[in-house]
Amino acid sequence: MIHIKSAQEIEIMRRASRIVAEILDEVSAAVRPGVSTDELDRLAEELITRKGAKPAFKGYKPGDVVYPKCLCVSINEEIVHGIPSGRKLKAGDIVGLDFGVEYQGYFGDSARTLAVGQVPDSTKHLLRVTREALYAGIEQCRSGNRLGDISRAVQQVAEAAGFSVVRDFAGHGIGRRLHEDPQVPNYLPENTEKYEYVLKPGLVLAIEPMVNEGDDDVEVLKNNWTVVTKDGKLSAHFEHTVAVTKNGREVLTVL
Repeated sequence: MIHIKSAQEIEIMRRASRIVAEILDEVSAAVRPGVSTDELDRLAEELITRKGAKPAFKGYKPGDVVYPKCLCVSINEEIVHGIPSGRKLKAGDIVGLDFGVEYQGYFGDSARTLAVGQVPDSTKHLLRVTREALYAGIEQCRSGNRLGDISRAVQQVAEAAGFSVVRDFAGHGIGRRLHEDPQVPNYLPENTEKYEYVLKPGLVLAIEPMVNEGDDDVEVLKNNWTVVTKDGKLSAHFEHTVAVTKNGREVLTVL
């Protein structure tokens, strides 16, 4: 079931999403060679408490396995759901920070991928294209457009640059639950009927391109969470929580 939010609900989501953006900015500023992913997670959790919110990911249990941390920190070939640990970032890595909070019963969710120190131009290109794919999808978040317009826009930007989009994981609706209907794939499936859904004011989506340097084949590690590229090549991930409005759209997870 797709939930259309009231103006009051979106106002709470706006506050939740602002907290997400503020914390992601602070965690991003702490990214440097030598810092451990656990240190980044502890910083995020400390900031969540300080801002009166709750972690969206810690304790999340979509199946049999509970996610144990506040942040997802995915490095290099890790696409999403990297679990923070004692692993230290190195110059030349790229690191995806995926983060969400619950505030007054509503969720905000956002992600970004950062270069750690200097990286090759080819890697910078991957990050730039993935971010452009996100904003191409956001551009389609207008009342009267169709859900598939978002997917098509993301796919076209990524594939035009010679990259592939991850097909096994998708964006999603968001609100009182972290993951709500509808799913928002980063490609337009052949069977497009359900992606003909017409976007309406009050719909809130988490749009999140995951773009691979190589092909789109993925696998899940033995921890049952971390998703990696099967060919070992780099992957980037950007995400924003976006509300469809009468006048276009509002990106909630920006300051």
